[in-house]
Amino acid sequence: MDEVEVVVAHSERATLRVGDVFLKVDADQARIDVEVEAMALAPVPTPEVLWRKPPVLAIAGVPGTALGRLGKPSTASPAAWAAVGAAVRKLHEAPLPPWVGRRRRGPDDLMTELEGECALLVTNGILPADLVIRNRQVADAALRQWTPAFTHGDLQIDHVFVDGDEVTGIIDWSEAGRGDALSDLATLTIGHPEHLDDVIAGYGTDVDLDVIRAWWSLRSLLGVRWLVEHGFDPFAPGCEVDVLKSRM
Repeated sequence: MDEVEVVVAHSERATLRVGDVFLKVDADQARIDVEVEAMALAPVPTPEVLWRKPPVLAIAGVPGTALGRLGKPSTASPAAWAAVGAAVRKLHEAPLPPWVGRRRRGPDDLMTELEGECALLVTNGILPADLVIRNRQVADAALRQWTPAFTHGDLQIDHVFVDGDEVTGIIDWSEAGRGDALSDLATLTIGHPEHLDDVIAGYGTDVDLDVIRAWWSLRSLLGVRWLVEHGFDPFAPGCEVDVLKSRM
């Protein structure tokens, strides 16, 4: 009998694996609704939905292996990274989904949230002030008007699966919606700047690299405190705090 593996678990949701089946438990039904609809609309490989019985969504595993892990070197080839870039471009060029997205905030809202988060990081002694101030300055470049695209919203490196140089699946679509395309590219390459050129080569269009780097700082600043409070370690080698330090 297959063992139950806890893939991730915190106060908002949990994902369990039993053999080749993943069970996502989420008390927020709207989040599950978004995930199912986004996978149906996205023009890229996604997991098969096996069944739904709130608050549980069962999906099939996808073939291949994760593109990598944050904090660890990726063993995927440059061609695989380029193939991911091409897939992401296809997603971004797809018709916009009918919903805005759970966390889609404009530049003004992001600025307000960022200012508050930076203050808490310093006041609570989580990060030194000079590190926060420098990255806050870098993040400014991301706070501009953008043309909405169909975005994944949480395109972490371990949410993308490849087999050789082929993309076999992109998972975890609960944050999908209309958003900033460069945020997706930044999330994909955060902690792996050595593969940014490969991704952009596959993406196949001119992008503002300064904005992507700004999103690295922005995403890290907004994520550190949440990660700490939910039992994750943003201070691990190669993770969010190291990303922030690399901007100094």
